[in-house]
Amino acid sequence: MADSQSNARLRADAGAPTSGVIHVRTRLTADFTVIPNALAQRRGSAVTVGVAVYILSLPTGAPVTIAALCEHFSEGEILISRALRELEAAGYLERRRERTPSGRIRTRTYFYDVPGGDGPDRPPAPPTRPLPRERERDSEVAPGPDPEETGRPLPALADADPKAVAVLTALRRVDPRLVLSAREAARLAPAVAAWLAAGVGAHEITELLTVRLPDRFRARPASILAFRLRETPLPVLPPAPAPLPPAVERPAVLPFQTCDGCERAFRAQEPGRCRGCRGHHVGERLPTAC
Repeated sequence: MADSQSNARLRADAGAPTSGVIHVRTRLTADFTVIPNALAQRRGSAVTVGVAVYILSLPTGAPVTIAALCEHFSEGEILISRALRELEAAGYLERRRERTPSGRIRTRTYFYDVPGGDGPDRPPAPPTRPLPRERERDSEVAPGPDPEETGRPLPALADADPKAVAVLTALRRVDPRLVLSAREAARLAPAVAAWLAAGVGAHEITELLTVRLPDRFRARPASILAFRLRETPLPVLPPAPAPLPPAVERPAVLPFQTCDGCERAFRAQEPGRCRGCRGHHVGERLPTAC
């Protein structure tokens, strides 16, 4: 006997929505990240939320530089930079410049799941004294003192060597990234003026400052130029040419004269007889040759 079949409509589960998303959740015990709704449902750019969720999922110590994020996401550097600025403005991201015990300056990045939260991993308050700006990252060297930190007055562009300023402002013609402000040019001008005074030409200085620059700057161009001016030794100039020996006075060349006796040409100061005719008297027969 065949099973009976009913054409009646199946009753929907109680509480199931008739439209919109239906979550199918799985209880996770490992490899998951807790994301606050305030961040996950943040209005605005989806790139900003995606970058924030990705950073929260990374272990402590993972690199979150723009270059590292660009390697993971398909978005370019401009969108990634904009997302980091938005997270920093909203209080999720904090970047501090800290001095290591060895004297180097490094940037530490802190990410908060709740802006202004007071969790156990919250970093200590930053120092009140401003730290110098971050120096050239591709060299990993200790930066020199910043005029703002040492309290020395900043140089004025009007007091700088105009030739040195001209060299610095012309660098952007070689590399458009080397755009300097008036304050930066005034700070770098004394070092360039010292090179000019040492006999290094403007063309050589431009080549030394622009050759083999990194593909991507992680600091201000002025910091990279300051490092090169400080660490690059002055080129060895060719030795000055030795002075020429004093000119030896050569005897004056006597003019040609015609011998009155044999009519041959000889050199003498005044007309007269040649050496062979001087021992004969006038009217005496002269030898055929003198």
